[in-house]
Amino acid sequence: MVQTNNAGISPAAVESIAGLSAGAVSTLVVHPLDIVKTRMQLQQRNVPPAERPSMWGLVRSMTNHHNPLAALYRGLTPNLIGNASSWASFFFFKARVERALKFWRGRDRPTAADYLISPAVAGAVTTALTNPIWVIKTRMLSSDKGAEGAYPSTAAGFRAILRSEGVRGFYRGLGVSLIGVSHGAVQFAVYEPAKRMYVASRDDPDAPIRTEATMLISGGAKLVAGAVTYPYQVLRSRLQNYQSEERFGQGFRGVVRKTWREEGVRGFYRGLVPGVIRVMPATWVTFLVYENVKFYLPQWLA
Repeated sequence: MVQTNNAGISPAAVESIAGLSAGAVSTLVVHPLDIVKTRMQLQQRNVPPAERPSMWGLVRSMTNHHNPLAALYRGLTPNLIGNASSWASFFFFKARVERALKFWRGRDRPTAADYLISPAVAGAVTTALTNPIWVIKTRMLSSDKGAEGAYPSTAAGFRAILRSEGVRGFYRGLGVSLIGVSHGAVQFAVYEPAKRMYVASRDDPDAPIRTEATMLISGGAKLVAGAVTYPYQVLRSRLQNYQSEERFGQGFRGVVRKTWREEGVRGFYRGLVPGVIRVMPATWVTFLVYENVKFYLPQWLA
């Protein structure tokens, strides 16, 4: 999609606002599924099957809660802050890196390598900036509010981590999260060329992208990236959770070894079904909001 007039706003700022909007809306829509996915990722094989809740069992337990809305949106604040700020940061830095690569290469058309480099760099910077939020989010989503040791609020979680683990506690799982940057790189390496091909095939390349095209392209790109990189999400959740060393092993290698030894390959794909169910609506909402805000924002401000 070509935009020649951004109403005085830099392209990076437009991208950032579009990303912020997309992250906020998608989080509000799919947050309950995020809770289910996180709790399933933290299940261990040595727990008796009868004590391991299924996906639907987790959903029922939240909807049967005395305050179902609170249960379904437990940990919303860090998730909302994390997703909105992450998408805003990601698209901002992605636009900056793309611009730098164009200047360095002396050409407007991105190369195949550029489609990997720009989201990878943007993802790495964003991950480093937002990891503390994800640590708190993972811990809050993994437990009910009244559970023993559970954080009653985001602020309480922040204070508890700082008091008991220090600053390092906020960066648990950062290494594996940086590995997960490959997810965004793969996703956009598929999404951007596919979108460019679609736009080039139309009679009016400056028209907004059709809803069904956005859903098809973004969904396909997400599935490809998810299939390749899902295990890192399981490892990250386990590294960031309460008492992670006692439950899942010490450090990245320890978690990998224990997961492999006790659960095998299936352990690295725990929560995949709710993850896929969650990720497709989230992806569609994210990219529909992103593409529309990106296209219409300059017109609204003109």
